[in-house]
This record gives sequence, structure tokens and C-alpha cells, in this order.
Amino acid sequence: MLLCLFLLVPAFAQAPFSGTPAIEQSLKKLTVLGSVLMIAAHPDDENTAILAYYARGRHMRTGYLSLTRGEGGQNLIGPEQGDLLGLIRSHELLEARRIDGAEQFFTRAIDFGYSKTPEETFAKWGHERVLSDVVWVIRRFRPDVVILRFSGTPKDGHGQHQVSAILGKEAFFAAGDPSRFPEQLRFVEPWKARRLLFNSFSFTKEMEKEAAETPGRIEVDTGAYNPVLGVSYSQIAGMSRSMHRSQGMGASQRPGPSKNFLVPLAGDALAKNPPMNDAFEGVDTSWERLPGGAEIGRTLEEAVRTFEPEHPERTIPLLLKVHAPIVALHDPWAEEKLVELNEAIALCAGLWLDANAGNYAVVPGATVEVGYTALNRSAFPMALNSLTLEGMGGELRTDLHHAALASNQPVNAQLKYAVPAGQPYSQPFWLREPKQGDTYTISDQRLAGLPDDPPLLNLRFGIEAGGVACDLVRPVRHRYVDRVDGEQTRALIVVPPVALNLPQDVVLFPNGDARKVEIEVRADVPRAVGDVRLALDAGWTAEPASRTFEQAEVGQQQPLSFEIKPDRGPDPPAWLRGVARMGDREIGVGMLVISHSPLPPLTVFPPAVVKLVRADVRVTAHKIGYVMGAGDEMPDAIRQLGCEVTLLSPSDLEQRDLAEFDAIVTGVRAYNTRADLRVNLPRLLDYVSNGGKLIDQYNVTDANLVPMGPYPFKVGHERVTVEEAPVTFTNLGNPLLSTPNEITQKDFEGWIQERGLYFASEWDPRYQTVLESHDPGEKPLAGGMLYAHYGKGVYIFSGYAWFRELPAGVPGAYRLFANMLSAK
Repeated sequence: MLLCLFLLVPAFAQAPFSGTPAIEQSLKKLTVLGSVLMIAAHPDDENTAILAYYARGRHMRTGYLSLTRGEGGQNLIGPEQGDLLGLIRSHELLEARRIDGAEQFFTRAIDFGYSKTPEETFAKWGHERVLSDVVWVIRRFRPDVVILRFSGTPKDGHGQHQVSAILGKEAFFAAGDPSRFPEQLRFVEPWKARRLLFNSFSFTKEMEKEAAETPGRIEVDTGAYNPVLGVSYSQIAGMSRSMHRSQGMGASQRPGPSKNFLVPLAGDALAKNPPMNDAFEGVDTSWERLPGGAEIGRTLEEAVRTFEPEHPERTIPLLLKVHAPIVALHDPWAEEKLVELNEAIALCAGLWLDANAGNYAVVPGATVEVGYTALNRSAFPMALNSLTLEGMGGELRTDLHHAALASNQPVNAQLKYAVPAGQPYSQPFWLREPKQGDTYTISDQRLAGLPDDPPLLNLRFGIEAGGVACDLVRPVRHRYVDRVDGEQTRALIVVPPVALNLPQDVVLFPNGDARKVEIEVRADVPRAVGDVRLALDAGWTAEPASRTFEQAEVGQQQPLSFEIKPDRGPDPPAWLRGVARMGDREIGVGMLVISHSPLPPLTVFPPAVVKLVRADVRVTAHKIGYVMGAGDEMPDAIRQLGCEVTLLSPSDLEQRDLAEFDAIVTGVRAYNTRADLRVNLPRLLDYVSNGGKLIDQYNVTDANLVPMGPYPFKVGHERVTVEEAPVTFTNLGNPLLSTPNEITQKDFEGWIQERGLYFASEWDPRYQTVLESHDPGEKPLAGGMLYAHYGKGVYIFSGYAWFRELPAGVPGAYRLFANMLSAK
């Protein structure tokens, strides 16, 4: 018998096209041995139309390498920032690739925010470290064609955009040089791609005209219609791009022509006879590129030609015919195509294989119960011979001795698998170790480049199909039914017996008084009994030193309160560390589940650590109204000042007596995202005129932005990206600099990521500027904070990044924002 390996992807990751279109796509892809890799800097930089064209239209193996996971951007769907936003965007990209058909890769680089130069980007990332990751992905993916999304020049704007092209060009050559990054050669071989192309910009009519006139350019019409899929590749791109929900990237699906241009940069693209009409012109993408592959190609072409949509099982004999010849080739392309071949057989047989865990969470030392189902929905003869659970460093095989899989008759039963007592919790692999500056630490080279963790546990189905023994592998997942969204799946994860969840990452002590810190203990095992103790830096005390917990059921949550008191004055931040003890086990992590449809639930285990900030901060405002915008953590940060914060609903803005509030703050991008705020702006200005204070944070210049403030000003694109950039005071007499907190240069120390963004570029003379800052070598920017009296009240616009600085516990940012809340 022949042995083959099936890798069946989980249901949520399968293509959005099912049935006949999926089978035809699978069969046609088997006939093509070509690959293309696109390289850019961030989630949303990719040209999804080009990806869809090559993956869905040309049936190439297609990939997108994003240098970063997009950690430094803003979040339009929730309060998550930094690493958590990067996790969300990683899965948004996986959803996008599920639609356009490409694969997803990343490097270790962290998006540290907007950068204006490649020099700053390299200073934070390190040149060789990120270059090695780009080389690794090229060597592992082995593309024939590499496409750069950016030019590597100042025309790209963002410094990280420029770096993606600079490194892409270097990696194109370095990947084929065995002397570069030789440590990788334990796992991969050097690879020299055939050609390097630049996907020129066409964001404006002028850019499109320039691209169309570039000598040697290759034109690609991604508006071409695919009658099997029923859409064009540009329409697929619209579906794919709309998965970038955290960035508000919902896109149209317009039919019709859509021109894209590829410009040759290096490789044989610059030979005497460069490609003129096609990026793969002169590249053999048939089976004839492999010695002994011609007959395989002819058989697969016959499978495509003779495919019957009403009887896909009749194609299976032709597919099985090429299995042994493919195995015999011992080539990376043959290995790749063997997986695709097996998936095609499964599609043609309507083969349903499922490995369902009884729960999505399991603790170290426990047992996973797995219910399996094998269902052959065709008349093609199949049998189930064995089942092998594999993962967490072990395996468990069960022999079934040729259990027949009759047509549409499921075979199912239960299996059990012991989780090792020392199994680590299921933290995303790039978040497991301390960072190295603005890059992640990934010790296992084999994980580098991957978009997500491999499945914790797989079930290998030993199937006999038409006399051929096949191993079909499915990840073990938890399948459940949601009352609203219907059937869902969730990854199997390892969790701690109890988790210590903290309500905030930072606790501000604006004076010497003690504050209550509450730790929520969540049980993931029944009869959880133990105690929680706190470890604090010198100069801080906790009362009591420890508290006991006892929880009878899984999922039960118990709050434990501690009084924390600073025994010293303002100083560098201190740290509180929570540890739960259960017998001889100590647990020092929390458990956070991020849920944003249509993404699967995402789980992380942050350390049970709180930053303690002792700073002298006074505030005279007490009752604050907050208009939440795109999503931020500012309301909780303002509560740390001792203020009462009310989130204002649409009905509040329309009907509530706003005079009850000492100040009203609008959240980041609130005018961009909330029509009710734009409509009720006159009521807010009346509130100011009658003695209130209105503080508007940054908004972007989109079609929804209405004029803000009582007097005209224009929001521009100016920003200060260097968080250490000097700040000067433009109006020393302004109360925001003195009341009730005296602001000094020390208050601008310790800021993170940036000073601010989307500053005002023009303003009415009735506004006073307060601060000026600018990046090195650039013009002064005084539009980051505008202050004006209006009637009896005060209006303030500020583009400074309070939504980053306050949740991070920056003392000076708290002091200055307290002055804004207290303004007169």
C-alpha cells in the first residue's frame, strides 16, 4: 500500500468558496508549480487584488510577508493596543488570506509607530536581525517571483515602508548566498528567486498615469472576471481587505477593469529579453520543471479536463494514479503538491473528518477528551484503519482494523489524551519571551515567520482510499453552537488552574494615600483552593500580605482586595506582582480572552503584574463625561485621578443636561466614528458657552470629519513621531501650564511611541497655542494643543497622544491632562 499525508485545514480557515468552485480551484492548482511572494511593512499594505489574481486566478502558491503585525496603529473596534492589537491584526490578516487564497508570514519586527525615516526604523529594529527573517521566509517559501509593495525611497512616506523595500531588495540576493545567515541552513537551503518586481503605486490619477508610462512595466488587470468563482479578483480583494476591521478598511467590490503595474527591478527581469506581458514569462510553472514530472502533469491536466461537478468522486482514480510518482520525486515542490493532492482527493470524496475537544481549555496534567467523526459522503470505497493523537511532545495510537466508511454513514467515538504536567500555557509564541528592543524574541527558528501557533494537538486519521493507505491530519478543536452566530470552532489551549486577572495595568497614586487594588481569581479547575500573595518593590506595602480563595466550579470568579500604600514620595515606577499558590504550584499569570467577530476568540496570558506610579497630581474637576470614539482606555485612566467618569450615549448627547459635568472629553477619532456626536456638536458648544469644558482628542481628516471647536481650525497630517522630541511652551501664561499642576520639562520624560498625531495645521487667532514640538530636522509644530475661551467656558483641542500616555502611567502626561480637565 502507498502512504500519503493529508493536511486538512480547520473549517474556519478554509476558502470561502465551497463545493464545485473549491474542487475546481484545487484541481487547477495541482497543475501549477509557480510561486510569488509579496513583501511590505504592515497589515493593510498588501495589494489584495494582486494576491487574489495570482492565488485564485493563476493558481500560484502566493504569500504575503508583512514585516510587522501592526502593533503601533490605532484600533477602531476596541481598546486593545500594542501586543494585543498585533494579535488581532495577525488574525485579521489570516481571515483576509482565507478569502484571497494567499499565505501569511511575519518577521520579528514590532510596529513601534509612525516613522519618518528608514534610519530611525533600522535604529530600533536592527538591520541584520530583520533581514535574516526576510531571508528565512524567502528560503522557506522558495518564490519564483518576489514583489515589493514599496520602492525603498522617501516616496513611500513611512520609514517602515521604505525599510520593507530596502530589506526586500537585499534579501532577494542574500537568500541565495550560503554565506549569509548560515545557521538557517540546518532547516532550509539557499534559494535564488528568478526576478524581483515593484508593484508601483496607483493611489491617485497622477500615480496611475506615472505607473502606466514606466518603461518595461508589466500590466495586470485584476478586474478580470473568474466565471467559476463568480467574481473578479478586484472584488475578491474588496472582500479580503474588509477583514482589516481594526483599521476601518471596509472596501467596495466594484466589477470592471482594474489595472496594476509591476516594474522589473532585479534578476532575470533585467536580462536581454525581460518579461513584457507577464511576471512569469519564461518561468516554467508546469510539472516539466521537475525531472520525471511531465507524465504527472499530463494526468493532472486530464483530471481537470474530465472533472464532472455532479460526480467529483470519478476524478479520484486519476488523482491516486499520480500519488506514487509524486512521492518518488523527493523535491520540495513534490512535497507541497502531495499535500494539495491529498486535499483534492478529500474534496472530491466529500470526506468530513472532525476532532472535537469536549472543552476548549485544559490544564497541565489533565486529560483531553476528543470525539472524532469520519464521514465519507461519496460512493468511493474508503475505510478507517487507525487514529493517532499527536502533540505536546507525544502521541497515542488506536488501531481500528479496517472499519468501513460506508457512503454518508458516520463513524465516531471518543478518545482520551493526557496533557503533560509540565506543558506550558498556550501563549502566542512571539509573546513568550522578553522582547529585544522593538523586536520579538523567538528562540525556535522553525517558528520564525509563522502567523500563528501550530495546533496544540492533532488527530491523524489512518484512511484506506481505493487501496491506498493515507494519513489525514486534522487539528483538535472545540466545536460549539452560539445562539446568535450558530456553529463555531475554537482552538484547544492549555490554561493555568487559576488565573489572576487585574483590572488595570497601571495604578496611579496622585498623593500619599493608600489605594485599593482588586485581583480577580478565576478558576479553570473544580475545587480550586489556595492563596494569593503580593510581592512589591521596596517602599511599598500591602495589607493584608495574602488572601485565601476557594472556588467550587470551573469558571467561578472571586475578587480579592488589597490596600496598597506608597511609603515614599514621587519616584520611578514600582511593580506589584501577584502569585497564586495551589499546593506546590505557583501561578503568576492572568487570562485575557479577546473577542471581535468574525475572528476566533484569542487568548493570552499576561503576567499578573501592575505598574505602581506615585506622582503628585491635583485635579479640580470631579465629574467627567466621556464620548467614546474608536476605542481607547482613557475613561479608566481618568478614573485613576479620582474622577467619576460617565460614558455618554447618543441619547445623552441629545437629551441629557450636560451642565452636570465639570468637563466633557471626546475619545480618539470620535468625530470620525460617531454620527450622533457630529449632529450634537451645537449642544456641546452651548455647554461650553454656559461654563463647561470640552476637550477634543485627535481625529483624522476623512469624509466624516466636521469642523470642531467654537472657532475654525483645520486638522492636518502633522505628527511628532519621536517620543523624546523636545517640547517648548509657547504661552507661559496659559493656565494649562500652571493650574493646578506646575508643568516643567520633567513632565515630558518617559513618554512612549510618539508625542502626538494629526495636529492642527491652521487655526483662528482666537485660539492660543500651548506647546510646540517637532521631530529632528523638521519645522516647529504648535498645533498639537489649542486653547480658547468661548462664552463662560473653555474649549481645548489636543493631538498629543494621551490615549497612549495615560494608560501607560506616564506621570507628566497625567499632570498635564489633569490641568486640561481643570481648565478655567
